[in-house]
Amino acid sequence: MELLNKLNWRYAAKAMNGETVAEEKIERILEAARLAPTSSGLQPFEIFVIKNQEIKEKIRPVAWNQSVITDCSHLLVFAAWDTYTEDRINYMFDLTNDIRGFKNEGWENYRQKLLSFYPQQDAEVNFNHAAKQAYIAFSQAITAAAFEGVDATPLEGFEPDAVDEILGLRDKGLRSAVLLPIGYRKEENDWLVNLVKVRKPMEELVTVID
Repeated sequence: MELLNKLNWRYAAKAMNGETVAEEKIERILEAARLAPTSSGLQPFEIFVIKNQEIKEKIRPVAWNQSVITDCSHLLVFAAWDTYTEDRINYMFDLTNDIRGFKNEGWENYRQKLLSFYPQQDAEVNFNHAAKQAYIAFSQAITAAAFEGVDATPLEGFEPDAVDEILGLRDKGLRSAVLLPIGYRKEENDWLVNLVKVRKPMEELVTVID
């Protein structure tokens, strides 16, 4: 019930007040994103935490000039792999083996299955798949922010190529997928703050098949 109350409290803040969010809250939000489930456990994305104001100022014009970009405390950029490669797949399987301390035949067979599939696919198809995985972590970060009493504004309104260039993402084999400013709402400047949350009624959203 507490979580649902927090989710009812949250909304996509349209104005933030520039107040700094405590680092321990940011760390818990990022940890929630890190713990998100992803396809085959590959975690095909990285999260860039932008605190540097000059970089925020560069991003704002290519993000529809939205004030939350520069007025937030931390700007999270979820950047997905530009494609799946053998090295990237092997790294995650090797990491799993190292952490668990053993190898499993079924797991190793699954590694070979992925190696025979993903690297042969079109890079754009792979990026779109990776971006969907980034969105899972993105969603958990939003939920964690609400639980921390912190505002988070999901943003797809930006020019990905421009953000990629500002952050040098393409050189890292990454492409920006979605942005998440983290901060505190500035109620007097936010037209959305006092409006009732609108969602479809449960019976229109959910179909139960017995």
